[in-house]
Amino acid sequence: MTNARNPQEVLAIERQRFAAQVRKDTVFLSRVLGDDLIYTHSSGTVDTKASFIESIASGRLDYREATPERLEARLFGDVAVLTGMARIRVQVKDQMVALYIRFTDVYVMRLGGWQMVAWQATKLPES
Repeated sequence: MTNARNPQEVLAIERQRFAAQVRKDTVFLSRVLGDDLIYTHSSGTVDTKASFIESIASGRLDYREATPERLEARLFGDVAVLTGMARIRVQVKDQMVALYIRFTDVYVMRLGGWQMVAWQATKLPES
């Protein structure tokens, strides 16, 4: 990751993060998720960085699809607020769950580059 502060870079990292969840790329996720992450799922469940990565590594959350749509980023100095929608298919225990969500997440520029520190998703009706 670089120290550039431009919306296209943070949007590219966000797309890579979605893809990393599907690939179960915990190395990439460990780098791009801040240690102080608060990850609020559309179900209301809250994860930390450690618990979110563990859920992917263990297969407890098995993302089969995570496709972002309508991504936008607004920069405020060292903070980027991203908004968008996404289509998610995830296996949770023995159940496949299909979600259409609207989300807001926050990235902060740190020494190693952009890191995500907050995620909040809301389930939308399928359209």
